[in-house]
Amino acid sequence: MTEEKSTKPLREGYTTGACATAATKAAITALITGEVQEEVTIYLPVKRFATFTIESCELSANCVQVSIKKDAGDDPDVTHGASIVSTVQWVNETGVHLDGGEGVGRVTKPGLPVEVGLAAINPVPRKMILGVASEVLEQFNIQKGIQIVISVPNGEQIAEKTLNGRLGIIGGISILGTRGIVVPFSTSAYKASIIQAIKVARASQCEHVVITTGGRSEGYAIKQFPHLPEEAFIEMGDFVGFSLKQCKRLGVKRISMVGMMGKFSKVAQGVMMVHSKSAPVDFNFLASVAEQVGVTGELLEEVREANTASQVGNMMLEHGFLNFFEVLCTYCCTAALEEVNGGVDIDTTLYTLKGKLLGEAGYRE
Repeated sequence: MTEEKSTKPLREGYTTGACATAATKAAITALITGEVQEEVTIYLPVKRFATFTIESCELSANCVQVSIKKDAGDDPDVTHGASIVSTVQWVNETGVHLDGGEGVGRVTKPGLPVEVGLAAINPVPRKMILGVASEVLEQFNIQKGIQIVISVPNGEQIAEKTLNGRLGIIGGISILGTRGIVVPFSTSAYKASIIQAIKVARASQCEHVVITTGGRSEGYAIKQFPHLPEEAFIEMGDFVGFSLKQCKRLGVKRISMVGMMGKFSKVAQGVMMVHSKSAPVDFNFLASVAEQVGVTGELLEEVREANTASQVGNMMLEHGFLNFFEVLCTYCCTAALEEVNGGVDIDTTLYTLKGKLLGEAGYRE
């Protein structure tokens, strides 16, 4: 008996910013009342309330530490299950003071929405935390100053799975979230990270940016362009068209596309979203390119009947049709220029999975 596919909708989760806000509200309440908190409710930017269960609430004379375990719902978020901790204490200075502690990164490069030197607590979560702090103090008519420190005990290790290091966020994760909720498998988060990476590159005076389809192709690109700073290399994933347009919009003068046969054989024919499910490889197109460089007969038929684009690449290598790759790269450049309506220099480089250079081509405006 075959298992039926579940039609149950994917479960939403909460952002690190929402968790930090909830932990802060509980910590300030406990500091004022002296009572251990077991749950806390906050109002999210999406204009609805959310209630969080407290993981731990530790009280001392002048300080309270509250931890909330992040629940990302059904989203494959690297911070799912992490403890988001808010430590609150009275201070002599008036007002509410916010900083990051262990496992929360610190910004070291311009181009991000947080100033260099500050903890990587993004503007919306920062506003949420400071807002809820002022609200609780006002509710209890408290005039004293407080210090809030947000920490993530395992944050530095978690950050290794993110782009934070490349963006210049050192020592941990970012406290993120513009809506308070995490929508499962949302492409908007990935697109936002692409825009942010391009902004960091531009803030570092990069006019030449290298966009790659993944970590492996990025590694080959770094060897190809050793003179470029790390900020210039951006993983675009499947979002080729989106990345090209954002590069142009943000003032990049030269875009280098580096990748492999599978995805770039799609780009060559103008497909700008190259996920395997949304755009299968067109082997008739690859056969037409092969025909242009002199492939005939049985080999041409083998190209049409191939299983993968990489397999086609191997056929061309084995039979000495190296100009096939140059033509394919030329098609990629033409399609990319058409996508952004010109105005930038574009070049394309193709590699095998093992890093062998297959071919390259470029257009200068």
